[in-house]
Amino acid sequence: MAARVAGFRLGIYVFKDAEIVDFAAPHGVFSVARRFDPELDAFLIADAMRPVQAQAGFTVLPNYCFSDSPAMDAFLIPGGFGTRQEMHNRRLHEFIRSLPESCLLTSVCTGSWVYGKMGLLDGLPATNRKEPDKAESVPPGKIPLDRLADIAPKARISRARVVDAGRVITAGGITSGMEMGFHLLRRAGYDEKFIFEVARVMEYSAAFALYKEDVERQP
Repeated sequence: MAARVAGFRLGIYVFKDAEIVDFAAPHGVFSVARRFDPELDAFLIADAMRPVQAQAGFTVLPNYCFSDSPAMDAFLIPGGFGTRQEMHNRRLHEFIRSLPESCLLTSVCTGSWVYGKMGLLDGLPATNRKEPDKAESVPPGKIPLDRLADIAPKARISRARVVDAGRVITAGGITSGMEMGFHLLRRAGYDEKFIFEVARVMEYSAAFALYKEDVERQP
């Protein structure tokens, strides 16, 4: 197990039409984990300090903006319809490239499209959502996992729930933010007993047991 990272901080990017569960689930895992270790932190970051309207009109206020350059140990990009625009958001790309090598680059669902577009998945395994919705299940739509293969042809596409390729960690599926949250606790140095207690308090024990082995790690 990795050494404990004291005061591990997770920065979660929010943007127009981000999928609510994608960013709320990992934030929720850290919120409950803070009951056991209050030094943990999770926060929202956006490209500007103004309200952000996610999917279905759900509006959130970011804690930081890019120019604040908040210290963090992991940066997470959620998925959602808005990732189609975020793939081309040069401000986001510049911010990601400015992060120190020690900062993990993580994503949930179609958030990995952004890293793929930036070339950050080249030579690495990565995953994405495997179940299409109505817009993606018929032509000209495409299952998000297959679209990732088009966006990042040099990546190795995986169907695992979570794929840990070292600095870059991707999760596939709208609710996979739960597993991403738990896995980030592992990367922060917390043991399985601690993580299971977090899952138990969340009444997520059965799903945790089902998914905890569905993790692909880069050799």
